[in-house]
Amino acid sequence: MRVAFLILKTAAEATNPGNWKRGMNMAGIGVSRRKALEAGACALAGAAGFLVTGSVPAGAESSTATEEVVRKWYKAWVEKDEGQFEALMADNFTFTSAAGDDHISRSTFKTQCWDTQAKLIERSDLERVMVSGNEAFVKYLCRTTNGKSFRNVEYLRVRDGKVENLECYFGGAGYPSAASKGM
Repeated sequence: MRVAFLILKTAAEATNPGNWKRGMNMAGIGVSRRKALEAGACALAGAAGFLVTGSVPAGAESSTATEEVVRKWYKAWVEKDEGQFEALMADNFTFTSAAGDDHISRSTFKTQCWDTQAKLIERSDLERVMVSGNEAFVKYLCRTTNGKSFRNVEYLRVRDGKVENLECYFGGAGYPSAASKGM
């Protein structure tokens, strides 16, 4: 397959029809699926970081307040602080993931995730926290008590100082959870 791909530095080069026929054979470039998916998740998070809003709806958080809530959320998991965890979840909290969790409720999330996973988390390194208004993308590396690790990207929506929605995009060999599978 031949795909036209070139970088033209000047307007004169771009408007010269002779340059339009040059191309690059993309079949010769090898990119693993893993690298392509990592790039896609980072591009998605990057795009969210460039969101600009003209106004903030009622009940929406400032970016600073949202980041504080997000950082407290991950700290509660590491410190196994169930009181803080409960306080940071909105009553209408939902969780979605590729593991078959489609907008599960607060109580189901607590039973399926907190009760089974929190005790296995040694630490979480927040590699990227990108916030815009009341929304955040977080890329983190989680280290488990069994010496393993996994990396995820999560989208969080915050309202009135609480996490209202969480969507988890699992990464690498840790799908869906290196902690629970002993990976």
